[in-house]
Amino acid sequence: MKIQEGRVSIQEGVVIGKGDNHSLEADIFLPPIKAKNRPAVLFVHGGGWMEGDRSQLRGYAILLGRLGFVCMCNSYRLSNEAIWPAQIQDVNCAIRYLRAHAEELGIDPSRIGISGNSAGAHLSLMAAAKQYDKTFEGEGGNQNASSEVKAVCAIYPPTTIRQLKMANPLENAFLLLMGEDAIKEEYDKASPMNYVSKDFPPCLLIHGSKDRVVRLKDSTSFYEKLKEYNRPASLHIFSEEEHAFDGKSDYGRAVADLQALFFRKYL
Repeated sequence: MKIQEGRVSIQEGVVIGKGDNHSLEADIFLPPIKAKNRPAVLFVHGGGWMEGDRSQLRGYAILLGRLGFVCMCNSYRLSNEAIWPAQIQDVNCAIRYLRAHAEELGIDPSRIGISGNSAGAHLSLMAAAKQYDKTFEGEGGNQNASSEVKAVCAIYPPTTIRQLKMANPLENAFLLLMGEDAIKEEYDKASPMNYVSKDFPPCLLIHGSKDRVVRLKDSTSFYEKLKEYNRPASLHIFSEEEHAFDGKSDYGRAVADLQALFFRKYL
């Protein structure tokens, strides 16, 4: 893959959506060479839905930007600001923004992908799902645009949102995401594992074999279910690596290369 000469230009703090008491911002990364009908990738940060910000995956956006992808790193409401489904509503809002502004950004609106790490990987898989609850769209803006994505990369994703009975409530990220009053049906509706179908988009899964934060089984089980439906899927397991292993520069570049190969093929 050829790296484009020049610098990726960055539009920071772009307002991409608004709600009653909040506004959503994102950083947009444009490749060095101006062009039309380019692929785009939305990067969704992790942090257990309770922390983190859009700067977390900035390195990936720059690396893929240099390869010709228009990239966006978005913000979304954290669980201390609003409980589920606020987070997926904000991610869908970001996708709609990219599609609605495709012409000015030089994007082919049919070639939008999504990638996320950890909690952001969960949100990416949910955004890739079909037939979910329509309330997950939210009303953040650009309601006439579609929030569908053509391909998804999920890096150490929680694929099942679980009701944990014995966990400390202050440390239970699932509980903080869903709220104290959520019932099992709502947990199920928030779990990507329940949305794998014959039309799920091509999916790249990446996980460390020693991850003690998100179980490797979350990725392997999701991969197996994708294959049951004969969906295009790749699973890359990094031996002896723990959660967030791609924070190390060499591993981060290896993951970026995998993302670039995958999105070049499917976007």
